[in-house]
Amino acid sequence: MRKGIDGLAMVIAENYGLELYNNSLFLFCGGRNDRFKGLLWDGEGFIMLYKRFENGHLSWPRNSNEAKELSAQQLDWL
Repeated sequence: MRKGIDGLAMVIAENYGLELYNNSLFLFCGGRNDRFKGLLWDGEGFIMLYKRFENGHLSWPRNSNEAKELSAQQLDWL
């Protein structure tokens, strides 16, 4: 969870080959599963979100087999 906007953008582009400048929200979770960062391009610049859960943690996918589209409830939590 030490990376800032530039570091996260580099991970997205270099490790995953994904387009940064579209209407996608990219989420990153630390090892403790109680916080995450989000990176979003709003058309003028990047917005970086940071959230820490005080009482609990995220059930985060750990590999591509566990990855899935977010449900409406999960979006509400974000």
